[in-house]
Amino acid sequence: MDEVPRRTGRRRRAWDEVPRWQIYLPLGIYLLFTLIPFYWILLFALRPAGSTSLVPWPMTFEHFDKVWTERAFGTYFQNSVLVGVATLVMTTLVALAGGYALARFDFRIKRGFMLALLCSQFVPGALMLVPLFEIFANLQMINSLGSVIIAETVFQLPLSIILISNFIKNVPVSLEEAAWVDGCSRFRAFCAVVLPLLRPGLIAVGSFAFVHSWNHFLFALMFLSNQDLQTIPVGLNTLMSADSVDLGALAAGGIIAAVPVVIVFAFIQKWLITGFSAGAVKG
Repeated sequence: MDEVPRRTGRRRRAWDEVPRWQIYLPLGIYLLFTLIPFYWILLFALRPAGSTSLVPWPMTFEHFDKVWTERAFGTYFQNSVLVGVATLVMTTLVALAGGYALARFDFRIKRGFMLALLCSQFVPGALMLVPLFEIFANLQMINSLGSVIIAETVFQLPLSIILISNFIKNVPVSLEEAAWVDGCSRFRAFCAVVLPLLRPGLIAVGSFAFVHSWNHFLFALMFLSNQDLQTIPVGLNTLMSADSVDLGALAAGGIIAAVPVVIVFAFIQKWLITGFSAGAVKG
């Protein structure tokens, strides 16, 4: 009985005896290699055109002004926000309904449906471009942000439904049953009892859907030919040509594209880890 505590104590003492430099040195090297590319982007975005200095001084914002006004990145930004928020809302709502059905109801094709959801994750999005284009063309949705939103939502749903389903399984059914005894309908009991407990899972699913739609390139490129409807990833692609690349404008555009994602993860990181870990546990 005393062997387990002794072994745990030995491991703790062994860990405490490790020199700190053996921990911080590898972490510092990893952090250095991680931050250098970000510094390089900031360098090209903030230093004047034609400068070869390794320090962005004198600092200039001409590249940001160029991509925001001359390259229409303001319009691209608005389109990306619209696609990201709409994909987030639609994915979350449909995943809630599908996840609740899988978690609380038993039906014949349940295992087959779960297997189909898992297998759909192995289908690359590029493989579905042609059939999706034909469908949206028949629906007269080409050159519409709705086509991109629907495509993004469809490709986010399998993983989102699985995560929400596993998260709902961790909520005891007895809580809903108590609400039913008090006179609540199934929908009201879900909204009053289950939904507040799903906040970490909903934040994880929603943020994942938003970031994926924000960074996705193929759907916007294929379904949108009108420049006023393009999103930021396609806008970044327009800064590169076969003859030349405007590195300053490209770096500034990359920073504009990265800032919203960084802000989102900075605010939701504590719920994000909880949501994904809880959704990965089978109840």
